[in-house]
Amino acid sequence: MSQSILNLDQLGDELFDALTAARMVAPLTERFPQLTIEDAYAIQQRLLSRRLQQGERIIGKKIGVTSQAVMDMLKVNQPDFGQLTDRMVVNQGASVPMSSLIQPKAEGEIAFVLKHDLAGPGITVADVLRATEGVMACFEIVDSRVRDWQIKIQDTVADNASCGVFVLGDRLVDPRNLDLYTTGMVLEKNGRIVGTGAGAATMGSPVIAVAWLANTLGRLGMSLKAGEVILSGALSAMVPVVAGDQLRMSLAGIGSCSVRFD
Repeated sequence: MSQSILNLDQLGDELFDALTAARMVAPLTERFPQLTIEDAYAIQQRLLSRRLQQGERIIGKKIGVTSQAVMDMLKVNQPDFGQLTDRMVVNQGASVPMSSLIQPKAEGEIAFVLKHDLAGPGITVADVLRATEGVMACFEIVDSRVRDWQIKIQDTVADNASCGVFVLGDRLVDPRNLDLYTTGMVLEKNGRIVGTGAGAATMGSPVIAVAWLANTLGRLGMSLKAGEVILSGALSAMVPVVAGDQLRMSLAGIGSCSVRFD
């Protein structure tokens, strides 16, 4: 049985307060084992509405749980999504204050910048490529308000797919000139390689992931808009970060991205 609307709103408010205060909460599924994914998206919407009331605006989406390993860990057979706001953007090469985060981890990804709307269902890979202005190297700094990352799929969905902040790279490249399936990534932490991957790590191709998102949103009466940024999913395992760390990732044929933590 789902929670009442009032309780879902209360959980969204709890996560908003945790985000604002940079503190952790007990896992939602530990306290409410009956919580469904549909409930979790309702909580996410409440959390986002609180952020928008504070003057933030939505500028894109992120796709999570795109690798089979993470799906197996969370015992699901589908990705999830969260929403990006303008206050999540960190400039290329800038520093992220650790005081604004709780338990951050970094992921190297391919970001899509749209030039046309994408409204599912029925969106194909070809539709995604036509609608894309360009792709960029990207760091997503995921962060969980849920204690010690003790998450099930409902916990991360409710927590806006564990969004923290994100950093876009130094170049915008036409994806039609690339094979995004084989595009390789190297991720360095403090000068040492800590992750490698390729586009195929995210649902077989990041273009497939973006098509999935457009079609999933379409069934919910939502669409992707021209100008939005779409983070298509991690290309290798999450990398924990602490103050003083410097990260750099490079994507073959696309460019690089760097960030540091203070």
